[in-house]
Amino acid sequence: MRDADVPGWWERLGLPGLIDIHTHFMPPQVLAAVWRYFDNAGEHYGMPWPVHYRGSVDERLQTLRGLGVRRFTALVYPHKPDMAESLNIWARDFAAHTPDCVPSGTFYPEPSALSYVREALEAGTAVFKVHIQVGDFDPRDRLLEAVWGLLAEAAVPVVVHCGSGPLPGRHTGAGPFGEVLAAHPRLTAVIAHCGAPEYAEHIAMVERYPNVHLDTTMVGTDFMNQLAPVPEEVIAQWGALEDRVVLGTDFPNIPYPFASQLAALERFGLGDDWLRAVCWANGARLLRTDVS
Repeated sequence: MRDADVPGWWERLGLPGLIDIHTHFMPPQVLAAVWRYFDNAGEHYGMPWPVHYRGSVDERLQTLRGLGVRRFTALVYPHKPDMAESLNIWARDFAAHTPDCVPSGTFYPEPSALSYVREALEAGTAVFKVHIQVGDFDPRDRLLEAVWGLLAEAAVPVVVHCGSGPLPGRHTGAGPFGEVLAAHPRLTAVIAHCGAPEYAEHIAMVERYPNVHLDTTMVGTDFMNQLAPVPEEVIAQWGALEDRVVLGTDFPNIPYPFASQLAALERFGLGDDWLRAVCWANGARLLRTDVS
């Protein structure tokens, strides 16, 4: 499948387009730093990671819209204190000028976290992102206890990169975030990359907690299969979790065309109803969007 084939693909499924819960738009200097990191991916992963969509903001928006992505996110995340609040302000402003972008936010374990997360919610932020490996923090940090509680009550989804792929961190894996869920069982969490490579452990979270979901970011692609291949039994389990799996891609920071993600999902062989739920209905529900 090529990118040019994507609109025909979702039209065949009878969908009005796609909803992607895991895309990135960031302040220019932050995105430039992310791209520099991927430019040196050989040092980190032992394989190149050529960012496929390096155009301007307008070019990247045009690409998503041309693919038929009707709603997407501007996921931001800090790697140090005193960064998250300014990222949230930037992301809200970006969404205010980009109607098809869902207002996004983030947080970090710091004394001001509860205050700026509450402010973000009151300003309409509809999805948050936490990257435990990049942030190098323990999600069980006492400074986040009230934040998780606030988000659980608000029923606003938090996309959490807690799996140990593509590189493990000091607090990655199902254990630390699993304790957060045990303390806040109503939390609406979306496990990025389906928790790769700990796929089975994160499926157990979905089965245990009613509001936990998985996002498909990179899973099943030829690139990701070199780092965290998906066992056949895991694919079957994803099929049984039709209403708890949602499309994510990591656009624009992917080393292959957007279409590769959709082709990977189709290769799973889980059927058109599953694809329709993953690529549209589940994202619309989580992001509370009435786009049609």
